[in-house]
Amino acid sequence: MLAGYAGWLGHGHAERAAAWVARLEMNGPEIDAFRAAPTPGVPVYEARPTRVEAARGVRRGDAQLPTDADAALERARRRADLNAFTYLPRRLEPAGRGILAGVPVAVKDLMGVEGMPFTAGSNAMDAEVATRDAEVVARLRRAGAVVVGLANLHEFAYGITSDNPRFGRVVNPAAPSRIPGGSSGGSAAAIAAGIVPLAVGTDTAGSIRVPAACCGIAGFKPSYDALPRDGVFDLAFSLDHVGPMGRTVDDCAVMFAAMLGLAEVPKWTLDSASGLTLARLGGYFADPLDEEVRVALDEAFAALSSEGARRIDRDIEGIELAAAIRFNTISAEATAYHAERLKARAERYGEDVRVRLEIGQFLPASWYVKAQRLRRDLADRVDALLGEADALLLPTMRAPARPVGDVRARIGEKEYALHTAVTDFTGPFNLTGMPAISVPWARSKDGVPICLQVVGARGRDWDVLAIARRLELASPHARA
Repeated sequence: MLAGYAGWLGHGHAERAAAWVARLEMNGPEIDAFRAAPTPGVPVYEARPTRVEAARGVRRGDAQLPTDADAALERARRRADLNAFTYLPRRLEPAGRGILAGVPVAVKDLMGVEGMPFTAGSNAMDAEVATRDAEVVARLRRAGAVVVGLANLHEFAYGITSDNPRFGRVVNPAAPSRIPGGSSGGSAAAIAAGIVPLAVGTDTAGSIRVPAACCGIAGFKPSYDALPRDGVFDLAFSLDHVGPMGRTVDDCAVMFAAMLGLAEVPKWTLDSASGLTLARLGGYFADPLDEEVRVALDEAFAALSSEGARRIDRDIEGIELAAAIRFNTISAEATAYHAERLKARAERYGEDVRVRLEIGQFLPASWYVKAQRLRRDLADRVDALLGEADALLLPTMRAPARPVGDVRARIGEKEYALHTAVTDFTGPFNLTGMPAISVPWARSKDGVPICLQVVGARGRDWDVLAIARRLELASPHARA
C-alpha cells in the first residue's frame, strides 16, 4: 500500500517500502498519541460570551433599512419555495436599540443563534439548539437587529451551488434557472427576494461574493479576522471570513459597523472617484471572460474615469497557481476539522462534501507547507500592487451564474469545472486575506446579474466600501 501511495505521489522508490513500514512501526507511540489527541478548535460551538455596553440609538446614515421584522418573517414563510431558510421561529424576540434597531436579518446556518437549531445544513449534525449566540450574532442583536431565521447553505459551506441534501436546493430569485451560488446561497436569495434587507454570510473561497453576484446583491468579505469567528463552524480556518450581505453597499456598511460592535457608523463615503488609482488586471483575469462581463468592466472603468479616477493595467505573477494553493489549503484544513465526525458518521454526509473531505486524507503534509509558502509569495505580490493602486477593479466571476445542473462551464475557448469557473476571481483574495466586495452592475441579455468586485489592501475595509459605493452609483443600469 505504501509503495502504491508513493508512486501516486510521484516519489517512486517502491523498493524502500519495507524500511518505511519499519520506521512507522518504531514511531507507533507518537502516531497513536497524535491520533488520540483532540484537534484544538474542533468543538462545534465553544464561543465565550462577552459583555459589551449596548449600542445607543443613532441615525443610520445613508441606508434606509426596513424595520418590520414580523413582516419579514411572514414573507419568509410565503416564499418557502425558495428553500432560502433552514429554520424560522414561531415568534420573534423584541428589537433592541442601536444602529440596526428593528432591522430583520437572516443568519447563515453555520453559526450559533441562541434558541435556534445549529445544523450547518447537514444530516451529519444532530439538531442541537444553540445555547449562545456566535459573537457576530450577539453584536448584531446588541445593535438592535432581529434574527428572523437561519439561512440555507451548501452543506458545511463546502461548495458553490447551495444544492443542500437536507433542506433542498436554494432557488435564485433573480434567475431561477441559474445557481444561486454558494455557500451562502440562502442568505443571498433571502435578500434578492426582498424577504430581508440584510444577511450574514461566510466566505472561504468566494462564498459571500459568489452568491451575491449570482443573485444580484452586494456581498462584502472584510479583511481576514476583522470580524470574530467565535461560534462559527470552520471550513478552513486560515481562509474563513464572516461578512455582511445586503441590497446595496450602504446596507453592507451599516451592517459591518454593527458587526464590529460600533455604536455609530463612521464617516466612510467619497463624493467622487477623483484622485483614486484603480488597477485593471490582465492575463489570468482577462482571458477568458464572458463578453458581456468584459463590456461591464469596460463601462465601469469608463464611468469612474469620468469622475477623475486613474487606471493602471497590471498582471499578477503566479496568480494561475491560486486555485492549486487554495485546494491544498482547504483540503487539509477542512479534513482535519471533520476527521472525527467523518469517521463516526460518514454516511450522513452528502456525497459531494463527503468525497472532498475524504480525499483530503491523501494529500501529504509537505504539500500543505508548500501551499502556505506559495501563498505568502502571492500575498506579497498583491501587496506590492496595492502599493501602486487604491484598489483592484475586476469581475466577480468570469461569466454570469451558470445553469442549475451544470458540472462544467465553457467560457470562451476554455472549459472549467464548475467550482473553478465561479471562484477563479474570488478565491485568490481569501488566500491574501484582503477585503473584497461584489457589487451589482448590470444584467445579461438573458436577465442574469453581472457583478463587479473591488479589492483593497488588508485593513482598508472602509476604503473598499467607499470605492464600491462609487462604483455602485456609477452604474447606468442601476439607475435605469
